[in-house]
Amino acid sequence: MEYKRSDRIADLLQKEIADLLLRRVKDPRVQGITITGVKVTADLQHARVYYCVMGGAAHGEKDAEAGLNNAKGFIRQEMGKRLHIRYLPQFAFEYDTSFEYGDKMERLFKELHGDE
Repeated sequence: MEYKRSDRIADLLQKEIADLLLRRVKDPRVQGITITGVKVTADLQHARVYYCVMGGAAHGEKDAEAGLNNAKGFIRQEMGKRLHIRYLPQFAFEYDTSFEYGDKMERLFKELHGDE
């Protein structure tokens, strides 16, 4: 299977954004955020960054989104310094609901097995 350049850039962006959120962004609203995936368009102009709030953080999804959108300029600036690519994509942050869906399915399976 072919490993496209946009996939390689997405993997690199995921790693670097996660590192930035952990070490450099001081906004308390982004504490406990985990970057779960990045999808980059084929022309490398736009990147959709998926995140979830882990570890029982005191803030919710909306606070996390506001914190990420507030730090978007800083993240883009730091990405420009760290990555030496011609076009740095524009970031759009989206909450990843797959963990909540998986948890819901797990509870349903446990209920089914509990009835037997």
